[in-house]
Amino acid sequence: MKIAAIQHDVIWENPSANHERLSPMVAQAASDGAELVVLSEMYSTGFSMASDKIAEKPEGESETFLSEQAKIKNLWMAASVPTKDLEDELPVNRFLVKGPLGESHEYDKVFPFTFAGEHENYRAGSQFVTIDLMGVRTSLFVCYDLRFADAFWNLAPKTDLYIVVANWPSARSGHWKALLRSRAIENQAYVVGVNRVGEGDGLSYQGDSAIIDPLGEVIKEASSEGEEILIADIEPERVSEVRKTFPFINDRSK
Repeated sequence: MKIAAIQHDVIWENPSANHERLSPMVAQAASDGAELVVLSEMYSTGFSMASDKIAEKPEGESETFLSEQAKIKNLWMAASVPTKDLEDELPVNRFLVKGPLGESHEYDKVFPFTFAGEHENYRAGSQFVTIDLMGVRTSLFVCYDLRFADAFWNLAPKTDLYIVVANWPSARSGHWKALLRSRAIENQAYVVGVNRVGEGDGLSYQGDSAIIDPLGEVIKEASSEGEEILIADIEPERVSEVRKTFPFINDRSK
């Protein structure tokens, strides 16, 4: 599977402007042969705690953009969107994956970022999610989830690829880069981390998006200077090969 990680800026709390900005980048990724395009966490609004203002109903503008792009470009789209389900008091930070034939998968962020008050504005999800994308077993995570190694460990036996979408500030960029590689090394799986760039609500974001192989080697890495599209092939056979050659995961239960 050829994956495109789009490192992009975000126009604060303005979905329509972000959709207009991102459309050409998705088109470029499609032209380059991408079968899965990954955008950032809260790709259309930025990491805003004004959930009462920005959260959209299911199949709202931002979810519809992902669905339409998937259909028009004949590929898969992935990103997180602040979503307000009718029956719940608080919205969720929902990672959506949309397919070209109308397929739809979702994961609600299990670990809200309490340091920024996310837990007060978005409710926590209750379970982790692994899906099959063109034969690649793919587990979905959002930003702060990256710090919880046990969640990744528990999913490792049925995971070839971890996708982490984020709004991870420049102040802790060293943690971001170290944790992405650690999750790949520990679990002998691909890790794709997609982070935004630019400024948002007084915070600076420098990207450092990356695609990392099952041995922890960085296949592609974006600069910290601006928008960029990373493209690489994800091969589940490589995961099987690494785990067979170095059967470290088998020793975890001993």
